[in-house]
Amino acid sequence: MKIALSSDHRGFQAKERIKSQLRAMGHEVEDFGCTSPEQCDYPDTALPASKFVADGLAQAGILICGTGIGMSMTANKVRGIRAALCHDELTAEISRRHNNANVLCLPADLVGEELLKRVVDTWLRTQFDGGRHARRIEKIAEFESNGHQE
Repeated sequence: MKIALSSDHRGFQAKERIKSQLRAMGHEVEDFGCTSPEQCDYPDTALPASKFVADGLAQAGILICGTGIGMSMTANKVRGIRAALCHDELTAEISRRHNNANVLCLPADLVGEELLKRVVDTWLRTQFDGGRHARRIEKIAEFESNGHQE
């Protein structure tokens, strides 16, 4: 699977570890930065990574900042993105099974390294349940297609 990956300065170290994890799992990674722990603005990396996913150039995205909130808010501005902020394996699983999240947002400052690895693994292994959940995802897509997304 091809995965778009990005972080801000707070998530840089976690991004580098996750990049290694993803490659070890056999995934292709497109890294949208940042490239160092020097201060940067999360929209500068979240938007291009999210657009890459929305354009179908990657099957998923993983975005990391201090709390995950800024990345999540930014990613969800991109039409076609369903970004989910996950703090544990359960939220990661449900975000995929019920919400068909195509972008995982992570809080580097709030979750330890081992838990981050497990969240990523769970999120990537979990499939969308479809069924009644598909109807809900279709409603979101319809809202977006009617021009209600900025």
